[in-house]
Amino acid sequence: MFAKIISLQGNQVTLQLDDELNMDQLQRFANGKQPTAELIIQDERLISPDQRKKIFALIHDVSQFTGYDERDTEMELKYRYYAKTGADSFSMSNCDMTTANQFLTFILDFCFEWDIPFRTKLWDSIPTDYHLAVQCLRYRKCVICGKPADVHHFTAVGNRSRKLVDHRKLWFMALCRSCHSSIHNMGAKQFMLKHHIRPVRLSDDDLIRLHIMTRKRMDEIDEEVAYDS
Repeated sequence: MFAKIISLQGNQVTLQLDDELNMDQLQRFANGKQPTAELIIQDERLISPDQRKKIFALIHDVSQFTGYDERDTEMELKYRYYAKTGADSFSMSNCDMTTANQFLTFILDFCFEWDIPFRTKLWDSIPTDYHLAVQCLRYRKCVICGKPADVHHFTAVGNRSRKLVDHRKLWFMALCRSCHSSIHNMGAKQFMLKHHIRPVRLSDDDLIRLHIMTRKRMDEIDEEVAYDS
């Protein structure tokens, strides 16, 4: 069922449905529970030339790495994207911007997962900065240049033992040794302004996956906080 948005006021949305819907229908759909609905805003913007250029540049890099023809590589990546997301088929000539961004991020993730090098000039224009930063931390690639990297504590740990620190409260970024030196020489604020990046906080699962914290240590800290309070 489709509808037009008539008005917005805070978190209150007024819709005009294309077809009539009564409460009996809603109750049947909800199986006796409180009826709920999912609101999906249709993106009417067409893919931009810049998005198309980035997607095809990444497809070229995957093709070069795998040895497959670029057209075959595009179709394989699309099939994988459809299978993972359940999305409908689309064309790079006229899909919407949201689909283009999601497909671009999907190819980026594919490159990270399979350690496929891609053009570093794309890194500052990936549509999801947070996602890129977290993927760089997960796969230990410098968020600036793509070289092998270490997990950099943006929030200074100081002389404290890292085993005793609650890293859930700290900020991180993945930097190679050269870029790590640059952030200290240049200063964090200037470094971030120059490269248009920001540090991120990691989820509990990522902290465990990166061997920064253990679940046991998290539970110990939570117990200590609860006891002190």
